[in-house]
Amino acid sequence: MTSSLADMFDTVIVRLGGEIGIKAPWTRKQYERRLASNIKAVLKHYNITYSTLARKQGRIYIKTHQTGKTAKKVSRVFGVSSLSPALETSSKLDDILDTSLKLAESRFEKEKSFAVRCHRVGKHPYTSKDICTQVGKSLLTSLPELNLRVNLKHPDQTMQVEAREEKAYLFTHTIKGVGGLPLGTQPKLVCLLKGDMHSTVACWMTMKRGCPPILVHIEKGTTKSQKSSYKAKQAARTLMKWNIGFPKKLRVTRFRRSLTKKPKDQPLELTAITCKRLMLRTAQRIAEAENAEGIVTGDVLRKGATQTIHSFRIQDEAVKGFPIYRPLVGLDKAEIAATAKAIGLKETVKKESENTKLRPRLELEEIKGIERKLNTEKLVKEAIKSLRKLELQSSSQLSNYVEA
Repeated sequence: MTSSLADMFDTVIVRLGGEIGIKAPWTRKQYERRLASNIKAVLKHYNITYSTLARKQGRIYIKTHQTGKTAKKVSRVFGVSSLSPALETSSKLDDILDTSLKLAESRFEKEKSFAVRCHRVGKHPYTSKDICTQVGKSLLTSLPELNLRVNLKHPDQTMQVEAREEKAYLFTHTIKGVGGLPLGTQPKLVCLLKGDMHSTVACWMTMKRGCPPILVHIEKGTTKSQKSSYKAKQAARTLMKWNIGFPKKLRVTRFRRSLTKKPKDQPLELTAITCKRLMLRTAQRIAEAENAEGIVTGDVLRKGATQTIHSFRIQDEAVKGFPIYRPLVGLDKAEIAATAKAIGLKETVKKESENTKLRPRLELEEIKGIERKLNTEKLVKEAIKSLRKLELQSSSQLSNYVEA
């Protein structure tokens, strides 16, 4: 949409996600309030001026002359199903006809088919069919130079009329929203952020279900830690664009000694499982301190030391009674990569070297024996003691993180 065309609109219609509409009245009201609050935070963040933001059942109407920018930014707010820049008028039939002519002159293309759709809420001296018929006749007779033709099933362009009580809104196109539930309507979750595509997408998926993230990056005490931390900050920066209005912090902690350097006589898969269990124990301590309800990881199902159903059960045993969420186990690589691209990750999937050789079944008691030698409780306490909260001060500079 060009700026000249966008400027003719004066309202953005925001449609709420379908899940919100089926909630009980009290719950629906709370969700709508949270969504409106999140939208206001986005408008403020991007310096978008608006005169009013009105909540109606199933809709939010934003009065602004920056309709193009508003629709683009608000489409990324969780809980928004779709949006339409629109022209507001009264619900009188004559005003609707006049506004439809004005909109068609600017938006309709010559020699194309069209249809008129109408949605009404409230009492009016006409039916939805009356609106469609009258507007269609008006466009055909008043704009002969466009040489329009009617096609109700497969039109090239559509005139949409939404009449609600004393007002009516006319628009010609709809922008898809991200959907989901408004962020903040569900409990907080600790998201283990490695800086890779999988953990970032997993966190975003729980955000889409309304859960504010507590982003945690755990350094493993290796020479690769610095590069890993940089990638985690990049991932956090991407996710922060989706949680405007909520704290923008990345919690970083580390183990003082390497967890990946295995003893000579210890199988690699046992070292990997031990490392994962230590990370989960550390995340649990943070979750308890932050009143979070669970931990999110980017685990996927595949053949490997830590990515099987049996391995997940052994990992989860380390944090008994505390839920571990793995949103990606139902997705394949292509679906994960597509989601990563949609949320704005610059680096998507890279070809991963994966050992497809079946590994022996891991035994929990053997792993617990290794943990007793490592003194895992001491390692977790040291990791919690080293915890730092980094806050992004400027969205334009990745390095501009300060300790909160």
